[in-house]
Amino acid sequence: QVQLVESGGGLVQPGGSLRLSCAASRSIFSTSAMAWYRQAPGKQRELVADISSGGITTYADSVKGRFTISRDNAKNTVYLQMNNLKPEDTAVYYCNAGFYRGSYYVSQNYWGQGTQVTVSS
Repeated sequence: QVQLVESGGGLVQPGGSLRLSCAASRSIFSTSAMAWYRQAPGKQRELVADISSGGITTYADSVKGRFTISRDNAKNTVYLQMNNLKPEDTAVYYCNAGFYRGSYYVSQNYWGQGTQVTVSS
């Protein structure tokens, strides 16, 4: 059974930092690309960052230079370090396991429960 469990969300002031973690089942983590998505109220879920099994990363323009995705293959865990947070980063953040079609990340139907990130003064 595939499981993805996110943690690390919370309330932070603008300019602050948070680190999200996603622990995945070994059965899916070792062979999958991984990604973080987010969904703000009233908006569609959007891809924030993805990372290949070999560590190649891609970011949405809105988070480039502020967010860093990484993975620890020994711990079956993917991270999202978020710095200089802005109110528009407020959303529920989801972890996903997927693959690449060419250079594009494609999500599989493996999702965590999400973790709330709220950026507010």
